[in-house]
Amino acid sequence: MNDPLSVHVQLSERSYDIVIGTGNLPQAGPFVGQRCKLTHAIVITDTNVVEPYAHCVADSLRKQGARVDVEIVAAGEGAKSVANADRLWNQLLRHRADRKSVVVAVGGGVVGDLAGFAAAAFARGLAFVQVPTTLLAHVDSSVGGKVGVNLPAAKNMVGAFWQPLGVLIDTAVLDTLPDREYRAGMAEVVKYGVILDADFFAYLEQHADELNGRNPEVLRYVVARCCRLKADVVEQDERETTGLRAVLNYGHTFAHAIEAEAGYGEFLHGEAVAIGMVAASQLAERLGRVDAELTARQRALLTQLGLPVALPTLDPAVLLAAMRLDKKVAHGRLRFVLPTRMGQVELVSDVPEEHVLAVLQGVD
Repeated sequence: MNDPLSVHVQLSERSYDIVIGTGNLPQAGPFVGQRCKLTHAIVITDTNVVEPYAHCVADSLRKQGARVDVEIVAAGEGAKSVANADRLWNQLLRHRADRKSVVVAVGGGVVGDLAGFAAAAFARGLAFVQVPTTLLAHVDSSVGGKVGVNLPAAKNMVGAFWQPLGVLIDTAVLDTLPDREYRAGMAEVVKYGVILDADFFAYLEQHADELNGRNPEVLRYVVARCCRLKADVVEQDERETTGLRAVLNYGHTFAHAIEAEAGYGEFLHGEAVAIGMVAASQLAERLGRVDAELTARQRALLTQLGLPVALPTLDPAVLLAAMRLDKKVAHGRLRFVLPTRMGQVELVSDVPEEHVLAVLQGVD
């Protein structure tokens, strides 16, 4: 096991550490026990990772003397529903959970979002720890405290800000991650370079082959850098009140519409984000904010990492209608996170809908 890296998220009394190692999953029990008085833990996981990862975490928690219950949801985006949250609340009640219990999410972004939302609402808030098992969750969804569920017509529309006590990341779990899931996580990695760090984007271009080969050293650096970049934003705008945190949604206005209209699960979130980033960059081109080279670099790197970049054959008018349900809509007007140069983006209001439609229609 390599010496772990640590990223501190400074949020006053809600501050916490993200610990990034390789082979450190069996240390989950001590990790949780150092952050709360550990007497009762509810491990929430899904059918993909209950064996071996959730059971490894549960065993480690039991070795700390905790009573441990395990709840399993179906794998996939469809699990992130109001119905599943309701089922978990009733199971927490059945397990005699109280304000001293801790919820431990073991899984990808769906599990983290769902378990965190269940924890945030039950008894007006249970302690919560993230143990993410996908690359996307490592670098994005496990950091920052956003939790929630989907409505049939809009992704992540019901939720809360609920910071974890800590995040434990074991990059060794990526060895068993299916290729498509691994590549989907790379979309969020690329996003950080585009929005916050041009040097990091260049690093990814230079190390794409190692990333495709899941090189452990490169992965540890990439995960830690992404966590630090996101933590820097979250520290300044925890609840998206200043607009700064909105930059993390680069590509997501297009992506969420694609996910909703194609049917949740047709595209993995990262795949939709990859398509959405290219579309957002094309929109920025149409508005004269960037040149074609910036879009081309994104398209080339995403393609090299095995991600889709072309819009699916969905009705552009239907996609545009779905975008009007996006959380960034203000007073009925569409707003997009758009690049100004590599490493910098802005939240842009009053984007003319004809330009959005032109991008969705593939018009140059």
